Amino acid sequence: MSIGRRSVLHGLGIGLVAAPFLNLLTAPSSRAEGGPTARRLIVFFSPNGTIPQHWRPSGTETDFSFPVGSILEPLADIQDQLIVVEGLDFFGADNHEGGMAAMLTASGTASDESGGMSIDQYVAAQIGQDTRFSSLEFGVQTSAWGGGVQTRMSYAGPGAWVTPDDDPAHVYGRLFGDFMGGDEAAAALRARRQRVVDLLVDEASALRGRLGSEERPKLDAHLDALAKVEKGLMGAVGCGLPDAPMGGGTQDNANFPNITAAQIDMMVAALACDMTRVASLQLSHTVSPTVCSWLGVAEGHHSLSHIDDSNVAGVAQFVECERWMAEQFKYLVQKLAMTPEADMQGSMLDNSIVLWAKEMGDSRLHTCVGVPFVIAGGAGGRWQTGRYLKYSGESHGKLMVSLCQAMGLSNETFGNPMVGNGPLPGLA
Repeated sequence: MSIGRRSVLHGLGIGLVAAPFLNLLTAPSSRAEGGPTARRLIVFFSPNGTIPQHWRPSGTETDFSFPVGSILEPLADIQDQLIVVEGLDFFGADNHEGGMAAMLTASGTASDESGGMSIDQYVAAQIGQDTRFSSLEFGVQTSAWGGGVQTRMSYAGPGAWVTPDDDPAHVYGRLFGDFMGGDEAAAALRARRQRVVDLLVDEASALRGRLGSEERPKLDAHLDALAKVEKGLMGAVGCGLPDAPMGGGTQDNANFPNITAAQIDMMVAALACDMTRVASLQLSHTVSPTVCSWLGVAEGHHSLSHIDDSNVAGVAQFVECERWMAEQFKYLVQKLAMTPEADMQGSMLDNSIVLWAKEMGDSRLHTCVGVPFVIAGGAGGRWQTGRYLKYSGESHGKLMVSLCQAMGLSNETFGNPMVGNGPLPGLA
């Protein structure tokens, strides 16, 4: 016997606050059979490619390290939670704009299996029906230039980009406006959640008598998990109201770090509350004019990304900016690792896929070959982490297929099928 998430919601007459607990009674829909699957997909983007010799780890697949002073060195503390991927190509794409458009779509068209959608929107279309938001798109300084191929990475179809929200105050109101009001609101939310748990326990207990002998142990396990939820309603469960973000100009360069942190905090809170299972954070956009002034850097990030090796000081500044981006990715990963699942089955990171994507490979060459990716998270136990995978000219569309299949989908191609099909070899 299967229990539909929507029928449970409708039958109990409850809404958002029930979402984290319904996981305990129901299985995610739209999933392929066979093998463990991840519960959520998160995409993290930082712009303007990289300098491969300052990004590349050293060593072998399972015995590698991040060189001192390198771009990825800030990730050393979480190395065992990562899969570092080198050497993937964006076939049919080049330069800033082409890379930005192809990065998450793999140059798909309407007639391809993925329908020209970006990976986040494609997954959201398959698994997002049961959450308040099918996907959430967070941004940092993504709106100053308006919407276009340079400034957008998510696509609902060919040419139909999805706009990230780079105003933390607007994001906060959209996500948590119902629960504003300080301690009284928190208490009310806690009481509403307790009522939800009570309803779910009553419903599950009544259901137990109608189940066969094979299904009852599964439901008993859910009831045990619900009992744990009742004991630590606001503590053990990571769904809590985050602090409201500080005010300030969303396009003010000096606010970039604070806005980034606020967006990450709200993203993790929304995921913990099961408002969505697909989210993205876009730090600026390709050809980004952002100046890392908080690091003492005075030149724009895009300009620094194209400085050649003869300008030692300029290269060092670009690397410093990129190390800062790595630290933000680390902050996101660690926050997920510290947040327990609502059903107490590991951390959110254990059951997530977090993809750090870039739109180009070598920034000085304006090419979309040898594009680097970093993956974090256990994908529900599907992948072994703590690895460094090197490829030579494989299509990054295969990585997109692997991500889809890790989310429980069954597609064998993603994007342009003429440049390869099936998952990325060696990842699983």
